[in-house]
Amino acid sequence: MHLDSVLEFAHALHCKTLFPGAIAIDATMGNGNDTRFLAEKVGERGCVFGFDIQQTAHRNTRRVLEKAGCREQVRLVLGGHEAMLEHIPLAYHGKVQSIMFNLGYLPGSDKTVITRPETTSIALEHAITLLAEGGLLSIVVYIGHEGGVEELNAVEAWAKSIDSNFYHVVGYRFLNKPHTAPQLILVERR
Repeated sequence: MHLDSVLEFAHALHCKTLFPGAIAIDATMGNGNDTRFLAEKVGERGCVFGFDIQQTAHRNTRRVLEKAGCREQVRLVLGGHEAMLEHIPLAYHGKVQSIMFNLGYLPGSDKTVITRPETTSIALEHAITLLAEGGLLSIVVYIGHEGGVEELNAVEAWAKSIDSNFYHVVGYRFLNKPHTAPQLILVERR
């Protein structure tokens, strides 16, 4: 694992919570790499829900999953992550092992289409209600674009407000690259 990759670090931590048959969510599919990672870890008996508002993200993710041979265990939702409760069956509420967010814009696409604090805050509230005991929520916040720092501030304010009796919250960031490197916030349900 390289310390310069917050995604690698997040994946390593999610490996400790995931198992064959688990339920997982990729709240921001992007190019499908996290969706594929989750699908491979939960296996054929598991289920991954992937959310994104952009058709390009769906197309890219579908391609990645088909190439990896793990499309069957993934349910792709063309819609915002703030509506995840509407798409996750009630039977899975409180049973989701891993939830991943990568906030910012879709690499290689329109940089004006970004995640926004208003919808992200709603999605994060929904996400922690879906987590199983011992489940992990990771939030990678990219800050090098317009709106990135504002979203980071909103996510950090939300994270600080979480009840420590029920959740552990940890922040991971580069101290020597504070204005350019993505930030990682982790929430574990106790």
